[in-house]
Amino acid sequence: MFKDLVVYPIIQAPMAGGASTPKLAAEVSNAGGLGFLAAGYKTAEAMKKEIEETRQLTDHPFGVNVFVPNQEVVDEEILSAYREKIEKEAECVGVLIGEGISDDDDWVNKLAVLKELRVAVVSFTFGCPKTDVIRELQSVGSTIVVTVTNLHEAKTAAGAGADVLCVQGIEAGGHRASFENRIEEDYGLLVLIRMIKNELELPIIAAGGLMHGMDIAAVLAAGATSAQLGTAFLRCPESGASPVHKAALNDARFTQTAVTRAFSGRRARGLVNHFLTEYDNDAPAAYPYVHHMTKQMRKAAGQKNNPELMALWAGQGYKLSRELPASELISLLVEELKGEH
Repeated sequence: MFKDLVVYPIIQAPMAGGASTPKLAAEVSNAGGLGFLAAGYKTAEAMKKEIEETRQLTDHPFGVNVFVPNQEVVDEEILSAYREKIEKEAECVGVLIGEGISDDDDWVNKLAVLKELRVAVVSFTFGCPKTDVIRELQSVGSTIVVTVTNLHEAKTAAGAGADVLCVQGIEAGGHRASFENRIEEDYGLLVLIRMIKNELELPIIAAGGLMHGMDIAAVLAAGATSAQLGTAFLRCPESGASPVHKAALNDARFTQTAVTRAFSGRRARGLVNHFLTEYDNDAPAAYPYVHHMTKQMRKAAGQKNNPELMALWAGQGYKLSRELPASELISLLVEELKGEH
């Protein structure tokens, strides 16, 4: 359980959509960190294959992140109106906007695979599983992490039996991990750590905008047990992020990030580009409907080297990202953490 994981001050964040790969997770774990696979948007069978592949590459523990399904009621007229507005953008890259459908991301089958394969760490995003789900995974030796964005969510996760809280500040890239798809008060990471530490005794993994060893030192000093970095690993050769996405992180024309629902119907932080700027105000709170609508457009844009129509997820510290192999980045972060660099 978690007592075995406190030796990992550096955790590679699970990044759904292709950035997290077995090679990246294994390299991080082999270098002394804790690597993570991202099961979001994958079938249970694809997730199983990645777990088995990662185990061929490392004997060390690693984690798997799963999206908690949350059935939303959507206004079909608003969804249809959004489709009409963005259709022309998809046509620019030779595709059509997809169907605005909902699914549970193969939830039940993924839980069965995770129980069967006894993964060391299982983390959850977009909600907290029921206590019986948590207990079943704990019974086969998995440490359970629930990602939270405020104190109420942290208390809910603690009450459900989570072993660890992954505390996500507003600085984080990619999707906000909030349980509900609505706008709530957002907190900076350091403030949020202290708020939760004052109320709960669970170990904390800090996530959000961490790019340097001194950032890790800061969250550890604030009371976190570990630091989770995502954007910092995007430019690693082992990352599965598209070449266009990697290049954009180091492109002077992208000057800021913003939180938007434009690409998926759920709030997420990415580089400000044409699509985000044009449609942020129009995007409905409709996940995963909007995700499925824009999926082919985003994929085609990447293939056509057009970053303006892609979801370029990135945390606020993206300008500090470094193009290094994962093992070298881990070593450098440890040196910085120790004040040796």
